[in-house]
Amino acid sequence: MNPAPNLILVGPMGAGKTSIGKRVAERFGLLFVDADHVIVERAGASIPTLFEHVGEAGFREREKAALKDLLAGHGQLLSTGGGAVLDADNRALMRRRGYVVYLRVGVEAQLRRLGRCTNRPLLQRPDREDVLREMAVLREPLYHEVADLTLDTDGLTPPEATARLTQLLVHRWQPIEENA
Repeated sequence: MNPAPNLILVGPMGAGKTSIGKRVAERFGLLFVDADHVIVERAGASIPTLFEHVGEAGFREREKAALKDLLAGHGQLLSTGGGAVLDADNRALMRRRGYVVYLRVGVEAQLRRLGRCTNRPLLQRPDREDVLREMAVLREPLYHEVADLTLDTDGLTPPEATARLTQLLVHRWQPIEENA
């Protein structure tokens, strides 16, 4: 049993962090927080707009600040953006402040799940599959580095993945309460 104040989901876009995260948060009585939504709310602009005006580096700065603020809390399930693991400080903070679950998904499943979505700036290119493969090569070792647990979501519906993850977490993670 590995106690931690928060449950954190990492993984690439299309892995199910939001859809699975909401269900798991409900099962464990946690507050569900989507880091990307917090960044958008704080900036008053969409992620594509942020990428257009401040670039990926500016977005990553906002992401780092949001994660620092969010992970100061407890009793929440935090769904991170796919690139949150790129920053070493973010990875260290996640390890310190949460039980980290890597939701793994293959590129073929990502392509199916993401369809032709237009709100993911890094995929607004004709070579989407190549982009996803390049990101996987760079990010997969980082997901593994930070993860306490890995769940492969390929071939699983969100309810199936939720059931499997819930079963695993019952035996491996215990939320700890912190004094405010």
